[in-house]
Amino acid sequence: MPSEPHRIAIVGVGKIARDQHRPSIAGNPAFTLAATVSRHGFFDGVPAYTDLDAMLVARPDVTAVALCTPPQVRHALAARAIAAGRHVLLEKPPGATLSEVEDLTHRAATAGVTLFATWHSRFAPAVPRAAAWLAGRTVRRVAVTWKEDVRRWHPGQEWIWQAGGLGVFDPGINALSILTAIAPFPLRLESAVLEVPENRETPIAARLAFASETGADITADFDWRREGTQIWDIRAETDAGVMLLRDGGRRLEVDGAVLLDEPDAEYAGIYARFAALLAGGRSDVDLAPLRLVADAFMIGRRTTVAPFVDTPAP
Repeated sequence: MPSEPHRIAIVGVGKIARDQHRPSIAGNPAFTLAATVSRHGFFDGVPAYTDLDAMLVARPDVTAVALCTPPQVRHALAARAIAAGRHVLLEKPPGATLSEVEDLTHRAATAGVTLFATWHSRFAPAVPRAAAWLAGRTVRRVAVTWKEDVRRWHPGQEWIWQAGGLGVFDPGINALSILTAIAPFPLRLESAVLEVPENRETPIAARLAFASETGADITADFDWRREGTQIWDIRAETDAGVMLLRDGGRRLEVDGAVLLDEPDAEYAGIYARFAALLAGGRSDVDLAPLRLVADAFMIGRRTTVAPFVDTPAP
């Protein structure tokens, strides 16, 4: 930890900033929340700005920014922060396209600042244990099931239905971030079916099939229309038994026996990692999950489904 905490600004004060970023920053002694930038949101007691450039000029003491805006506008904001010599943490997905994130990576390296493209689900407590358990085993089949209610988790967020907003891949990319972290081999997308509401630009459901050098049968089923119990599971059949990673990576079971079941601390892990990167003068930008989503949009067969009307779940 530095002798003085990094003064960090949150850019984009929405649900994820309120629910996860602010408490995680408060819980990490390597950081202090020094400012926010948002057109509408703010935190009581924290200096607030409505324009990033104004904050960068007024607050040279702010050494890092956490970008929590929709991905469609993130590149321009990150580029300005990097040009001003500030370290940058990117909420997931790190950008709307692969090329813009690659551009930010080059800019950060040239400027000598840290760029951290976060994948919060990789910091779920059981994910490292799952990766260790799968290592060296023969994986025969993997089934990813990620089904949740968009009205519960993203009420009124129109940007997710617009081009660049990813639709169901906004949560689905969380599953892919785990899958690419725990699979003991590279993955290649082989086919995809995308279900797009007739009144939206991005899919509400998707079914993916992957190929691997081992010949394992790997599929993913994403759906944003799930009511009732939400499902965030990855099931792997291997030569040593069946591994089940449940609750988005919080719980690990093997052949029905519970190996790990711990509370969520994903964003605490993100900020611990960011602190370590800053201390070491390094960046961390893994594009594997975003690349698979881009592949799905490139080769996916689109089908039109019923219109989606965003009304809050009762």
